[in-house]
Amino acid sequence: MIVALIAVCEIGFWVLLAAGLSVRYLLRMPRTGLALLLCEPLLEVVLLVATALDLKNGADPNWTHGLAALYIGYTVGHGHRTVKWLDGHAAHRLGGAPKPIGPPRYGMARARHEGTVWLGTLTAAVVATVLLQLAIWYVDDPSRVTSLESWRWVAWRAAGIHGLVALSYLIRPRKAPEGEPGATIEKQRVDR
Repeated sequence: MIVALIAVCEIGFWVLLAAGLSVRYLLRMPRTGLALLLCEPLLEVVLLVATALDLKNGADPNWTHGLAALYIGYTVGHGHRTVKWLDGHAAHRLGGAPKPIGPPRYGMARARHEGTVWLGTLTAAVVATVLLQLAIWYVDDPSRVTSLESWRWVAWRAAGIHGLVALSYLIRPRKAPEGEPGATIEKQRVDR
């Protein structure tokens, strides 16, 4: 049941996102579109309540409950960035706004960007850990919660790997190739 609900929440996320952006830009109803976009967090609340009810009704904690916690954590950590990115592109394609500026590609600006994205992953790991710990306390049977405990390490391994990738941009920032617009700016910084 939980896996199906996760799938429904993911599909619902994209349906609400498409509906919100369509209403906002195609129908020129920005407030109604914003209202639809603001309904998206309700999907995670539904998943959270369903997972808690499943555990309350005596379901054995298993990988589906851990996956639900990671899904909610990911949505909290990265959902706003996804919506903002897609909103910028929809405004450009459907609303006549200028093309959104992409992330920096080179130098310390790229390292800062990667660090910011990593903070979203770190937030996801914290939220998932808190939810998993609450579930462990709720079940209150150490012999039944080993699956939930293992999902905490999944969340932190993902955050650690992503952190190493982000750190690599700081340790060894990519330089812009000669002839690209950012190359002269980076060269001037190095010459100083």
